[in-house]
Amino acid sequence: MKDLFDKIYKDKGPLGKWADQAEGYFVFPKLEGPISNRMKFRGKDVITWSVNDYLGLANNPEVRKVDAEAAAEYGSAYPMGARMMSGHTSLHERLQDELASFVHKQSAYLLNFGYQGMVSTIDALVSKADVIVYDVDAHACIIDGVRLHLGQRFTYKHNDMESIEKNLQRATKIAEQTGGGILLISEGVFGMRGEQGKLKEIVELKKKYNFRLFVDDAHGFGTLGKTGAGAGEEQGIQDEIDVYFATFAKAMASTGAFIAADKEIIDYLKYNLRSQMFAKSLQMQLVIGALKRLEMLRTMPELKNKLWENVNALQNGLKDRGFDIGTTQSCVTPVYLKGSIPEAMALVKDLRENYGVFCSIVVYPVIPKGLILLRMIPTASHTLQDVEETLDAFSAIRERLENGTYKRISASVSAAMAGK
Repeated sequence: MKDLFDKIYKDKGPLGKWADQAEGYFVFPKLEGPISNRMKFRGKDVITWSVNDYLGLANNPEVRKVDAEAAAEYGSAYPMGARMMSGHTSLHERLQDELASFVHKQSAYLLNFGYQGMVSTIDALVSKADVIVYDVDAHACIIDGVRLHLGQRFTYKHNDMESIEKNLQRATKIAEQTGGGILLISEGVFGMRGEQGKLKEIVELKKKYNFRLFVDDAHGFGTLGKTGAGAGEEQGIQDEIDVYFATFAKAMASTGAFIAADKEIIDYLKYNLRSQMFAKSLQMQLVIGALKRLEMLRTMPELKNKLWENVNALQNGLKDRGFDIGTTQSCVTPVYLKGSIPEAMALVKDLRENYGVFCSIVVYPVIPKGLILLRMIPTASHTLQDVEETLDAFSAIRERLENGTYKRISASVSAAMAGK
């Protein structure tokens, strides 16, 4: 019999094997200073494109004042206990009511964390007889929620309507045999590519197939739609989303999440969500802070307008300079380049150290081998000067990538490490 830890010693995993070269710089980096368009990385000022503070609320003086006052009044412990037992308050109810109204649903329920809440919601919505159909590019929280399901589950090709219908047909045959139902899961905005889920087209399939639609709109909430109610509002089908999910970690610049649906659905979920039934209630300081943030989303459209001014300037500027930004339909701005993982490391180090631009790097196995994805998140706190400096920097690093500079740098680094 093997030692349980043998696999840990022998195989660090596709990302872990790069830890000696990457940790502290490419992964687990430390950004310092107030959350804003410019922060510090290793003591240097950098334009920050890796913080999901879409509306610039994280360091907003009004928001910080409310957060501080709530912390002073309630501390970080109140209320104690799970909502069902002793952690329920009228302010939790008020926030739920206001969230439901904001996303045009009958009812809503607070979740402590987005990831945890998504996993638990999927688990609560389905039983063994049911079938799940979900996008192959779904976020990890959806994948982990689906893994809990004891029944059948099928992935469809990303945003591919033919594949969706094919899998709905498969799911229908199984559900007819088991006596179960079908849950289809999509994201409102896919956080890596920036594409919106094809919600309008999916909803049309309800005319042919009997399924319920669950949408994770983490990146759409507060950024898309006339009022900021998200991808469903943007596409004109918010009413057809059966269960709507969003997190406070993006546009709300906080901690927590919520689900929204018809009242009967929410009443069922709040008595069956294990992650909420057996976990401490969301702290009062976060609830009060979320109420303030939601008020600003409702009453200050200039925040979203400024966000989209920056999004359009960045995305149009990249396209004008010949960069491949894929088919993004949201604030998420991916830039695709061709190169190896060592080249990607050299490129990003150059970008941060010499051009003062900090953005996230994504490589294999998250995307195919030979591709480098630089993922940028524009926010309302960015300026047009930030955009211009970044465009100039990207033009420079692309030239160095294409003329082999980063390949030579990575080769010399590898040779030096081999000689140690």
